[in-house]
Amino acid sequence: MKLLSTILILTVCFQASANDISKINELKKNAEIAFKHQQYEVAVSNYSFLIDTLQVFDEESIMNLGHAYFQLNQKDQAQAQYQKLVLSKNEQLKSVAYQQLGAMSNDPKTLEKAMSYFKESIKSDPSNLDARYNYELVKKKLKDQQEQNQNQENQDQNNENQENQDEEKKDQDQQENEDQQEGDQNQDQKNQNSEDQEQQDQENQDQQDQQDQENQDDQQSKDGEENEKEGDQQEQQQPQDGEESEDKSEKQDQQQPSPSDKMQEMNISEEKAKMILEALKNSEIQYIQQNRRKPTKRKDSDKPDW
Repeated sequence: MKLLSTILILTVCFQASANDISKINELKKNAEIAFKHQQYEVAVSNYSFLIDTLQVFDEESIMNLGHAYFQLNQKDQAQAQYQKLVLSKNEQLKSVAYQQLGAMSNDPKTLEKAMSYFKESIKSDPSNLDARYNYELVKKKLKDQQEQNQNQENQDQNNENQENQDEEKKDQDQQENEDQQEGDQNQDQKNQNSEDQEQQDQENQDQQDQQDQENQDDQQSKDGEENEKEGDQQEQQQPQDGEESEDKSEKQDQQQPSPSDKMQEMNISEEKAKMILEALKNSEIQYIQQNRRKPTKRKDSDKPDW
């Protein structure tokens, strides 16, 4: 009885296993047909049921599921399937998995990551020409990007330096303008101070001239008053001086003797005095006439006057 039960259980298990294998094969076939006809959603449905539900670990099915997700642009699900194959012992599948990961990383922001995936793909299968081509392509892109980034950095640095120079030039110009304005203000202040000083000096000079003129006028007024006083004193003294002169003349006249007094002193009479004067007069006339009669000799030009 026990033997019969065991035989029945083995028969049931074998029948169940046969049914599963048949169903697995059918799902794989349907999925492959759908993928070939670009019915990627149908392919994803069949492959997902086969792998996730029936827990069938088939590397080709996993690869095809990743390809179907990739065609549907569902990159996260595709990467998840390809990542399952990077540890595969099948080097060709492993190379393709790395190649697909590199292709999905072929972005300007992740070029280094893509080049790393393509490099691993080549290591896994050196005969993978697509991986080698993509590797060289990404390598060139990365080099160009690095050069572009370097040029951009240089340009940015140059722009920054230029901005700094412009800012420094602006600050320098501003400082020069401020210094110029300050210098102009100082010069204006000096000019204003000079004008104020000149004006003050002129006012002081005018005040001094006015004071000097007032002093001169006062002095002239005082001199005029003194001259007027001296004139009054001279007028008062002139009559006295005249009287004194008259007194002196009278005294001289009184002191000087008259001709009659002199003749009396000499005991000469008036008739005798007339005779003497008449004789003197005749002698003088005779002397003059004799001088007129004397001939005048002509001077000899050859002899000296002496």
